[in-house]
Amino acid sequence: MKTLAVLGSINLDHMLLVDRFPKPGETLAINNYHTVAGGKGANQAVAAARSGAKTRFIACVGDDAAGGEMLDAFMQDGIDTTSIDTIADCSTGMATIYVDAAGENHIGIWGGANAELSADKVESHESVIASADILLMQLETPLEGVEQAAKIARANNTKVVLNPAPARELPKELLANIDVITPNETETKLLTGIAVNNRCDADVAAKVLHTYGVPTVLITMGKHGLWLSRDGEGKHYPGFVVPAKDSTAAGDTFNGAFMAELLAGADCEDALRFAQAAAALSVTKMGAQSSIPQREQVLAFLELQTG
Repeated sequence: MKTLAVLGSINLDHMLLVDRFPKPGETLAINNYHTVAGGKGANQAVAAARSGAKTRFIACVGDDAAGGEMLDAFMQDGIDTTSIDTIADCSTGMATIYVDAAGENHIGIWGGANAELSADKVESHESVIASADILLMQLETPLEGVEQAAKIARANNTKVVLNPAPARELPKELLANIDVITPNETETKLLTGIAVNNRCDADVAAKVLHTYGVPTVLITMGKHGLWLSRDGEGKHYPGFVVPAKDSTAAGDTFNGAFMAELLAGADCEDALRFAQAAAALSVTKMGAQSSIPQREQVLAFLELQTG
């Protein structure tokens, strides 16, 4: 069975439900509050595992109760946690997430143990990357670790997929080691300077990313679907329309589910449709990992769309 290696963050998310986002200097009443497991790396690993992928996770947690609970939860989802390091005298990462009545979110992140995922730490898990078929990464952990992981993967013929979130500028050397990049509109603008407002914009932006050495570009556009460009040929894929409660982890769910389907042998178009369905289901529930569907739920949803 083919293997996915995920390198990334683990956070404890503090969810704050509000009618609207507070303005600067404003105090706003909270409608509800709860904590859920999150972190972009963890979300993507969970999404992949629940979609059926054999998943190994390279990450760091603190030596606190939250870290221990998350490790237990990962194992229950079938994720191989042997390459997750527990950092002494350190807290597990944390995020504060405001969710408004429309299901949109504003997120603030404190790195905690995630900041320890250095190049040396990544190097210590070289065998996990080298033996994987695909390496999936994001940008909530130190960039030096991401760069080192990409170099290890390239040297061992492991396909490298980068979800460049949160948005930031990236060195051209890293982009040259990426096989597939999956930015949203905001991240695409930062990487290319092009605002993605329609399919034509997405096509132009994708071609810029191709010039950086990335052969496959997949720009996600929320409810407007996505733009896939390979070898300069682009195509739009419409999304599913669902009643949204919370968009947290929708992109992560998409990335993890997409990788799982590719590893299972699905062609690109079928894998994209499965991933879009998984992401659509995730926005109908609150929270990050608590909203990520199981494979059977995604298949049932797809059956309803074609029935």
